[in-house]
Amino acid sequence: MQSALIASPVGQRAGVFGTQVRRPAHLSAGALRAPVVTRAASIAAEDVPDMQKRTTMNLLLLGAASLPIGYMAFGFVALLVPPKIAGTAGGQIAKDAAGNDVKGSKWISTHKAGDHSLVQGLKGDATYLVVTEKNEIEKFGINAVCTHLGCVVPWNVNENKFMCPCHGSQYNFQGKVVRGPAPLSLALAHTDVVDDVVFLTEWKETDFRTGLNPWWA
Repeated sequence: MQSALIASPVGQRAGVFGTQVRRPAHLSAGALRAPVVTRAASIAAEDVPDMQKRTTMNLLLLGAASLPIGYMAFGFVALLVPPKIAGTAGGQIAKDAAGNDVKGSKWISTHKAGDHSLVQGLKGDATYLVVTEKNEIEKFGINAVCTHLGCVVPWNVNENKFMCPCHGSQYNFQGKVVRGPAPLSLALAHTDVVDDVVFLTEWKETDFRTGLNPWWA
């Protein structure tokens, strides 16, 4: 009996240091592992930017992004604005049927005195350039849009006046209404030739044909 009591501690030590210890059947491998503790990292209060600093940083970022965007937007808008040249008071270059700039010398060489021919004018409206008896481009252009219902009024060479085929309105060689149902004369535009390029500008003065203020201005 005494030898059994002495052997028992020895057997325990042998199990700890030399003999493989069998795992109890009711415990899994995961149950024997030490639990993993996760701790969230903390930031000191003095390291967190205050609201004023964050606002300043946001404004700087917004300003930096706005510069290239604004530059690109300006370039895009510039393409849509008609070209202007000093001395034309914001005039727009007249364009022919092919979209080319109208050159004064070439126009005169291909259009005889008394000619009324269309170009693209202000706001893209069809506009008549008139050649005077002195073989010069008249100082005013005549808008071709009928004041009745907006038809483009053709020039009738034989009748020497504008005659609308839609409802019979008629205008004289200067675009003054002489027969209804159109209620008003055709609009005018100033014409100028600068460096051989024909420009059209808004007519804001008194309508010399009627003595009235321009209805289109």
